[in-house]
Amino acid sequence: MILTRRLLPPVQFLLTVALTFLGLLAITFVIGRVVPIDPVIAVVGDRASKETYEATRLAMGLDDPLIVQFARYVGAVVQGDLGNSISTGRAVVDDLARVFPATLEMATIGILIGVVLGVPMGVWAAARQGSWLDQVIRVVGLAGYAIPAFWLGLVGLVLFYAKLRWVGGPGRIDLFLDGIVPVRTGLLLVDSLLAGDLDSFRSALSHIVLPASILGFFSLAYIARMTRSFMLEQLGQEFITTARVKGAPERVILWRHGFRPIRVQLLTVIGLSYAGLLEGSVMIETVFSWPGIGNYLTTALLNADMNAVLGATLVVGAVFVGINKGSDALYRLLDPRARA
Repeated sequence: MILTRRLLPPVQFLLTVALTFLGLLAITFVIGRVVPIDPVIAVVGDRASKETYEATRLAMGLDDPLIVQFARYVGAVVQGDLGNSISTGRAVVDDLARVFPATLEMATIGILIGVVLGVPMGVWAAARQGSWLDQVIRVVGLAGYAIPAFWLGLVGLVLFYAKLRWVGGPGRIDLFLDGIVPVRTGLLLVDSLLAGDLDSFRSALSHIVLPASILGFFSLAYIARMTRSFMLEQLGQEFITTARVKGAPERVILWRHGFRPIRVQLLTVIGLSYAGLLEGSVMIETVFSWPGIGNYLTTALLNADMNAVLGATLVVGAVFVGINKGSDALYRLLDPRARA
């Protein structure tokens, strides 16, 4: 009985992940069937003969029942086959393995900025509710929701790149350094350090700092807002009043008694924010010509490259599901009440 109880939660977790992923596959499959793009035309072109069209349609299995097509699609995905990209002529899996590290690198720096700045800002805003500091932080949070990402990216390029020359321009690295660093992890900052190429590292850092900071600003706005909300609820509890009556220092009240209970909640918030950066950086990547998955997805959409579109959508969805489930697992691990 004890062994069964120990095995049930992991089995239940894996079953939930499997069902969620199956639902994600079903959604991407339906998207591929309802979009007004003929996959046969995308392959043979609009000038192909009727015989060529029909032969290609039969070869692609589009005459089979939908349930058969879906089963074939699931089997191919499980084997790591997402088809070939019409735009690049390569396997979609290889394309995604090439572009995803760029998005991962930028989003990781963005979430670090959001956490390092957003959490203290939320705590300070709650501690000084109604003060000028609280009003400023709330305005920053509101701006993070209201300002369009592409507009902020364009303004940043004009100001910090074109005018002040503080940062690098569009792209991931200067053109004369592109391709010099051996690819090991796909993370250009890490690879350049591993290769001992400081010139490439400085160039890559100057190019990533602005788009990552913009992503960090949007993440900061969300994290600061949620941290403030959680802290206000905690600071209104009776044990906080008791600590103040006993003369505990305000720093101890804030960070030990107020912040410690909300850490588990913040894990979920940070996880969702990180997943949002990984899947929602399309505009920033387009503005900065960043060779990540968002730019790849945009190009595929413009070229009616459905294999690439569905593959990128599936990867983004899988990342979101993985981070969400990982946050839930950490929540249960750190909070005994959730385990109960």
